[in-house]
Amino acid sequence: MAREYHPTFASVRLASEDVAREVPSHLRGGVMYQMFLRMLTQAGTFRAAEELVPHLAEMGVDMVYLCPFTLADDDGDESYWSARQVASGLGNSRNPYRQKDFFAVDPEYGSREELLSLVGALHGAGMRVLFDLVYFHCGPGAVFLGEHPEYVRRRSDGSFQLGSWRFPELDLGNPEVREYLYGNMAYLVREFGADGFRCDVGDMLPVDFWEEAHRRLTALKPDAVMMCEGLRGDDQHEAFDLSYGFYTQWAIREILRGKADAGELRRAQEKELIDYPRGFHWMRCFDNHDYAMDTTMAGGRYEATAGPDACAAMLAVIFMLNGMPMLYNGQEVADDAPHSIFANREHGRLSVNWARAVTPLGRSRLELVRRLTALRHAHPGLFDAPVVWQETSEPSATLAFTRPLPEGWLTLAVNVTGRAGAVSLPEAQSGGRLVLSSAGVELAGGVVSLPAHGFAIVGRI
Repeated sequence: MAREYHPTFASVRLASEDVAREVPSHLRGGVMYQMFLRMLTQAGTFRAAEELVPHLAEMGVDMVYLCPFTLADDDGDESYWSARQVASGLGNSRNPYRQKDFFAVDPEYGSREELLSLVGALHGAGMRVLFDLVYFHCGPGAVFLGEHPEYVRRRSDGSFQLGSWRFPELDLGNPEVREYLYGNMAYLVREFGADGFRCDVGDMLPVDFWEEAHRRLTALKPDAVMMCEGLRGDDQHEAFDLSYGFYTQWAIREILRGKADAGELRRAQEKELIDYPRGFHWMRCFDNHDYAMDTTMAGGRYEATAGPDACAAMLAVIFMLNGMPMLYNGQEVADDAPHSIFANREHGRLSVNWARAVTPLGRSRLELVRRLTALRHAHPGLFDAPVVWQETSEPSATLAFTRPLPEGWLTLAVNVTGRAGAVSLPEAQSGGRLVLSSAGVELAGGVVSLPAHGFAIVGRI
């Protein structure tokens, strides 16, 4: 049965009659990297992350999304822990997405000065930095609750109203709460140099809150970026620049799990065009801190279960789709180590296996990522050019789509199966050449021969 795709929250505007606003020009041609400190290195600190800045720069990363580093709540009462936090079995009360103080740097990661050093190193290497805002909820021990118990929503008996993750919900209907959070955003920009924000479950907060947040943010930093973790279509008018491409993310997940065929990706991407305004801007990924944890708890990371060839092909997909591609911790070296957002140097000691970087597989993956990144830099039109799907002779096994560009065209062909396959290019593309491909691909007479889980980018550019 085909998956049903739908927005997480209803939009107030009709998508077919709506248009998203333009984004800062630096997003076009850009590549993002998610830096989750706990999993990035065994130490899990700002200082250890800073040692990897030259690696990110050499790879061609343009923007780093830095996961929460502000003080996490250490309340040990498991009735205020998320279900995944309990199920992890790691016994760590400190959830980075359940915060105690939005203005304090958590000493787990290092000092204020070390955070400034990391951000300075990233800026010095030409990268922008997005911080993570977690404004839907807070921890039960949040520092402001002593003076302002009214900052969170409460039941009739005065107890906390708990949200989906069993954390107290902030009361965004209270103007004082909004001002408190706007002040926090300004603080993070002024004190630490944030270039914008990734907004946790952003679609669960009122759109007008984010619209005012964007106005205030761009008054401080005109080319700042706001990215929504969420799916509603009326938040790219004055609020967000990017939204998570969950439809394609879900489709890729099902393909890698062997629960969907190649056609699922087309169904997902075409449904985006129906549900969201013209010109809507997406962040594309298929691994992140949530998925890495979920796959670990389900029996293994995609690199281990689906295999590195299948993952390499899906990397080609996210780099060739419209929007901005994002890499997750260690994905560039085909990391397959278990991850959990609740693990750190004191609980579980899970992190990227950087030893993969010196293996033939790791070197091959890193070279692929470098070349995909260079392709995005060379052709910024990939950000919003049309995605034109091609018919294939085996639509359950292979997919293909073309990106028409001012300087020519690029077509991606992918085989999602464990057996060899082929894709015939349209006659108009008979003069194309192989631009980038996995090993064993051949192009002859307008036919792309693909090995198991192989991909090819063909073009005339």
